[in-house]
Amino acid sequence: MTELDHVDRLVYAAVAGSKTPTIDDGLRRLSNAANNSRLWMGVAAGLALFGPRGRRAAASGLIAIAATSALTNLLLKTTVVRSRPDRASAAVARSRHVRMPESTSFPSGHSASAFAFATAAGDALPIATVPLHAVAGAVAYSRVHTGVHYPGDVVVGSFVGFIVGTAVNAAFKIVPRRR
Repeated sequence: MTELDHVDRLVYAAVAGSKTPTIDDGLRRLSNAANNSRLWMGVAAGLALFGPRGRRAAASGLIAIAATSALTNLLLKTTVVRSRPDRASAAVARSRHVRMPESTSFPSGHSASAFAFATAAGDALPIATVPLHAVAGAVAYSRVHTGVHYPGDVVVGSFVGFIVGTAVNAAFKIVPRRR
């Protein structure tokens, strides 16, 4: 694990040191929009406009977020305690900063929620899968770009979200649809 932690910190430092003024503001805004899953609630509202399949996609996505948030915040973040990155020593540009969360760093809850929603909603509404996962990937990257997570936190969070989203999909296929 020491070698993985070392690589994780090196990649974090490389991202922190990159000069990207044209995307800094957009990624900071995206990261903030995903706070408390507001971004995904808005997307769910939009999906619900697409009839029964859209409403099913929205519902499964929101259920996946609830399950993922519980798993991530109540179990994983309390089991594996990892401090947040030190943005100051990594010289993360001030223009990128978002509020530093008080929770532990591992795994990324934003990434977990993003991929849980994208996976569950995308399965219910396949035409939305690619755009949902693209936004989920951007949210996940934004957490490293803004300096609040190491890349490993984001990778594991994304995987957790994918697994929970897949489980929600399986559960929704078992539950009969009302006519």
